[in-house]
Amino acid sequence: MHSGDRRTRCGGAGEILREGKMLRITWDTNGEVVFKVSGRLDAENVGDLKALFSSEANGRRIALNLLELTLVDRDAVRFLEGCEADGIELRNCPTYIREWITRERQRG
Repeated sequence: MHSGDRRTRCGGAGEILREGKMLRITWDTNGEVVFKVSGRLDAENVGDLKALFSSEANGRRIALNLLELTLVDRDAVRFLEGCEADGIELRNCPTYIREWITRERQRG
């Protein structure tokens, strides 16, 4: 974690709030691990999500709730496309992000 990050844990749930970056990640581990990503997702934040996948999944199914995701960069879109290819469900994916993922997939 970076010095500006705040991470709290409560039972099977947790949160990372990246102050100044407008990214908030919350998760719940109730049978499956659902990460709710809010705000901006960029290349720097992708590393945080990958670390969370490793530390929290423990063989459980992973889903990303993207309902409150407002801004992504190309690295984030490629990451999301890879997540989906690896069987991670993208829930509530904004239309513009879904279309961008589709274009990236077609480019190969």
